[in-house]
Amino acid sequence: MKYIDEFRDKDICRNLSAEISRIAHGRDITMMEVCGTHTMAIYRYGIKGLIPPNMKLLSGPGCPVCVTTDSDIDTAIAYARKTGVIFATFGDMMRVPGSTSSLAREKSLGKDITIVYSAVDVLKIARENPEKTVIFFGIGFETTAPTVAAMIKDTKDCELKNLFILCRHKFVPPAIKTILDCGEISIDGFLLPGHVCTITGTEVYNFIPEDYGISCVVSGFEPADILQAIYMLAEQITTGSPEIGNQYTRVVKKEGNQRAKNLLDEVFESIDCEWRGIGVIPGSGLRIRDTYSAFDADRIPVTIEPLRKKTGCICGEILRGVKMPLDCSLFENVCTPENPVGPCMVSSEGTCAAYYKYGR
Repeated sequence: MKYIDEFRDKDICRNLSAEISRIAHGRDITMMEVCGTHTMAIYRYGIKGLIPPNMKLLSGPGCPVCVTTDSDIDTAIAYARKTGVIFATFGDMMRVPGSTSSLAREKSLGKDITIVYSAVDVLKIARENPEKTVIFFGIGFETTAPTVAAMIKDTKDCELKNLFILCRHKFVPPAIKTILDCGEISIDGFLLPGHVCTITGTEVYNFIPEDYGISCVVSGFEPADILQAIYMLAEQITTGSPEIGNQYTRVVKKEGNQRAKNLLDEVFESIDCEWRGIGVIPGSGLRIRDTYSAFDADRIPVTIEPLRKKTGCICGEILRGVKMPLDCSLFENVCTPENPVGPCMVSSEGTCAAYYKYGR
């Protein structure tokens, strides 16, 4: 298949659905999709209605906005409140509530906060406002981090001295390992994130079948992609042959993008990092190396308000696959896209937002 309509062909999807039901007949199977884009696509295309009831799909910690902690949001807000600062962020972060405010609220109060679509936009803002301190909220997984690394490297030798990165990038594999180690849920297979694997390749996930005996398949994002990946997973699980399958071969290669990985290694170093609902995960975060410390916003002094925990929101449990949106007493009653209590309802990749829009 070459064209987008082929990956949405009803007959192809029906045939895949029938094959999944045939292979998985009579066996309970639980799978987790790790990527937030998969979560949204699964709800949008009604994938759960195309697999048999004995197969269960759980959403994992694959939404970078959702796994960003309240303390990190509070830190971003503190920098945005500083005089002389232009704070740049991706749009999904604007409405995520911190302890007492959000970036959207601070913007409405007159703070200089702007939405950008790429690191290139931030570079342009810094060049056009040399008298301002420009701070970019760097979030995302291995997919977006290389673009930030490239911007930092390309900017190092020029005269631009007012650009800083509030680095909160994260790695996906350590989060999967932590979920498996905590043992809260039994998982038979993982749908691995296609976007992330484009950068990392597939080998970084070898520990899942080798150490835990759990099946994995890298998946694309169209309905036929996801159904084919589920079929491949079901085949691995029922035959007892766990491995790293790659459904998304048109994009993902075993070795990944070596140039992007080299950039990450040059500009960043791994650190222990806190994830919402999971806690501190060893080696799961990125920090700007000392060589490029002139771009590190964390070195700029700032006063951060005391952390206030939210009550009632179960976003953390949802990110671990322990609970679903309907398990939350706030869902749809108090927490809606217009009035989100937690980030799972804010982000376009959030499980609660996906369920609210498509799953009800």
